[in-house]
Amino acid sequence: MQGSESNGRRRPIIVQKYGGSSVADVEKLGRVADRVVAAKRAGHDVVVVVSAMGKTTDGLLSLARQVASQAGGASDPPRRELDMLLSTGERVSMALLSIAIQARGEAAISFTGSQSGILTNDRHFDARIIEVRPHRIEDELARGQIVIIAGYQGMSYRREITTLGRGGSDTTAVALAAALEAERCEIYSDVDGVYSADPRVVPDAKHLPELDHAMLQEMAECGAKVVCAQAVEWARRANIAIYARSTFDAEEEGARQTVVRKFGPREDLRARAVVGEGNVALGSLPDVAKLDELLRVAGEAKVPLKDLAVNERGASFVISLLNVPDWRGAKQRLTSALPSLALVEDVAVVSVVGDGLAATTEPLARFLAALRGVSASPSALTATPLRLGAVVPTSALAEAQRALHRAFVES
Repeated sequence: MQGSESNGRRRPIIVQKYGGSSVADVEKLGRVADRVVAAKRAGHDVVVVVSAMGKTTDGLLSLARQVASQAGGASDPPRRELDMLLSTGERVSMALLSIAIQARGEAAISFTGSQSGILTNDRHFDARIIEVRPHRIEDELARGQIVIIAGYQGMSYRREITTLGRGGSDTTAVALAAALEAERCEIYSDVDGVYSADPRVVPDAKHLPELDHAMLQEMAECGAKVVCAQAVEWARRANIAIYARSTFDAEEEGARQTVVRKFGPREDLRARAVVGEGNVALGSLPDVAKLDELLRVAGEAKVPLKDLAVNERGASFVISLLNVPDWRGAKQRLTSALPSLALVEDVAVVSVVGDGLAATTEPLARFLAALRGVSASPSALTATPLRLGAVVPTSALAEAQRALHRAFVES
């Protein structure tokens, strides 16, 4: 069953996702309700995925850390209990939005991630969706209901509540769009799509009206925040079109958006964007014989490794700390098991994303020259056909982004 029918014809399904800034207070939540109702009355079956209101997740995470440290220890909150706590933020949003829609005369019902049939693996705090069984959603759509889903969460095969990591509501929305064979997935936030750099850091950043899945996924993996990487991965596999829009001007005539499809524009552009990611750590292990031990301990500590490079002189890698809520404990486990392991914090990763960046040596030479021109000499480098990346001091990240944007995008 794919959506309710009218006069024997199936109504197309659209999935809309609204971020925390879009539902940050009662007034904004009401504007979202108006937009959802308008979509329903325009002839669509509508499924809405919502994030927690405003900075709710950050506040709950801070509260958990305060409680964990209350006894004077240095322990971090258990990941399972964090999932139980943090998943409540989206439940507040979903219930309030359902109430607002019903107050406007439309039928609506809210579901948690587990009620929606979102099944995940058994990791806490950064679980991955393995299957979506949207039977209850389909039943309610057939009854004419607007269905509101709590984003960022699911249920593991062991029937544990799990959360999907930062940006997980995007993943919820795209995974549901794939399972429901939706017409499209609309991602609403406080920005009107994807830019060639963070406009708050690079004033001359260019709006990108079209992108392909592969390019946006690479950007998201490097730290771009408009749509999370796991969501783009789902969209690429299921060939779901993503429309990234601003909640606050989407109804204005000529409002900008970014459309992400399987095939992007055919322009001959080597570099599409510059992306910065802070809050990372750089690891280096001088003894390559200890690589298996590193992988074992990192797996047990639930620490994901990015940009892993190995040669006879050792290994280096990057850890994104946003998805490691128990970093103090994890760091201690890593260094206790591997005394020679060096972990450097207060660093960031800056990347240029585009096509054919490793086809010749010239882009890498230009990349290094731009960084050295602003005294941001890299301590580690990555070069792939889609990306050039460097680990730089956190203090140099903003200036490095501006320099690389001038060297690659503006030129």
